[in-house]
Parts: sequence; structure tokens; C-alpha cells
Amino acid sequence: MRAELSRVQIDDLSIGYRRAGRGAPLVLLHGFLCDSRCWLRQLEELSEYFSVIAWDAPGAGSSSDPPDPFTLADWSHCLAKFLDALDVTHAHLVGLSWGGVLAQEFYRLYPRRLLRLVLADTYAGWRGSLTAAAVEQRLVRCERDSHLHPNEFVSRWVPEMFTSSASPGLLAELSAIFADFHPHGFRQMAQSLADTDTTHLLPQIHSRTLVLWGEDDRRSPLSIAEELHHAIPDAELQVIARAGHVSNMERPDAFNTHVRAFCLSA
Repeated sequence: MRAELSRVQIDDLSIGYRRAGRGAPLVLLHGFLCDSRCWLRQLEELSEYFSVIAWDAPGAGSSSDPPDPFTLADWSHCLAKFLDALDVTHAHLVGLSWGGVLAQEFYRLYPRRLLRLVLADTYAGWRGSLTAAAVEQRLVRCERDSHLHPNEFVSRWVPEMFTSSASPGLLAELSAIFADFHPHGFRQMAQSLADTDTTHLLPQIHSRTLVLWGEDDRRSPLSIAEELHHAIPDAELQVIARAGHVSNMERPDAFNTHVRAFCLSA
């Protein structure tokens, strides 16, 4: 049974989320263009071991668009209030892509609230992981494409999120999610990635950390995973074969196995 969408009010923002299972809280943070629907297999399969929570970040899915300006710190404070509203004081945090950068910022602001940290197919911010030229190129593309019709947007963006062997069904599933993207929220999230460099923070992360990566990630190549792995004290690196950027959807069994084993280990 799939976790149904619920809703909570945080300040002036209506936040949608899905929750399933019992146990230690496992909070899932999606990437830009995604929402809680990208975590349906995790909500189903990991709920046997954890209380799995996946939100629609402000500016995505069923949640409200945030005001301008809205920074990663603002998203982090909103996440903290969201967890308070759900009576979650401490949690395992799993962040994918933009969600992984948010998870790092959340650690910076609320380090005592984390049990363990999983950083999946992410960055030390675009500014921390990419060249200045690449950051500018990505930001310009996001601004330009945010004005496209959803059908054209989907055709441009979805294929690069998976490997070339992704099934038509998987492509259709992500296309349905991307078609509902929020242009305003997308631009804000892209700007937050372009503004962020967490390289100074990485050596100060003392929560146990798993760096989890798709072997064939075209948006955030494995070299970035290796940089995070080396910079975070005692971090563990696991690579998922035949997986692209949205590795949790393309290879959910492997992704879930690594997250479960890491978060349940002594």
C-alpha cells in the first residue's frame, strides 16, 4: 500500500508529505524537479524498519512556493519546523541531489538532530563541486527552461536522470513527476545550488555518513562522490552499478539495501 499524501502548515507554507512505518525516523529529501513521489519504493520497502518520512519541499510537489528570497538556510529552518510538527526530534537523513545539499546545510544548523546522514548523487553545492563556467551554464539553462511547456521540459530533462537502459515505465514515472514542477521553486532551488559551497563544512561533519552514488551518474559524476568521501571524516562510500543520477528510482533494491544496512548497523 502506498503512503498517502498528508499536509501540515508551517508558518505561511502548506507542506505535503508522505509517512509510512514505525521505528527510528528516516527522512527523505528529494532533488529539484522531484517531490515525495520519487521515494515511493523507499516508503514501501524501508517502512518495515523505519518511520519513513518524505516531504514535498517548499517549491515542489503539493507544497506552497516559498517567498523571495529563500535560501538553503530558510529551507533548513522550515525542515526543522516540519519535523517538530511531526514530533520528530532526531532522524536519519537521506538527501538526494539538491536534497543532499539541503541535508548538509541542515547538519550545519542542527547537528544534534541527526542520527546518521546519507548523501546520494549530490554535490558540495554546485559552487563547491563544479567550475564557475559550469555553474553559470547550469543556472542559465534552469532559468531558460523553467519557462518551457511541461511536455517540452520533460523531454529535455528526464533522459539525463537515468542510464540509457532505463525502462519506458521508469521514464514515464519520472516524467509525470517532472511535468508537475514549480517554475518558481525550480529557479529558487537552482539558485541555491549555484550559491552554495560546503567544502569547508565537510571536514566538520561528525555524524556517521554514507556517500551513496549511481555509477553512471551524468549530472554528478563519481569523482564528486570520491571528493565527498575523502573530505567527510570516516565516511563510507557505496556505488550502485547501472544507476544514474536518480539512483533510488533506477535501482531501488540496491539503494534500499545500502540505506537499511547503514542506518541499522551498530
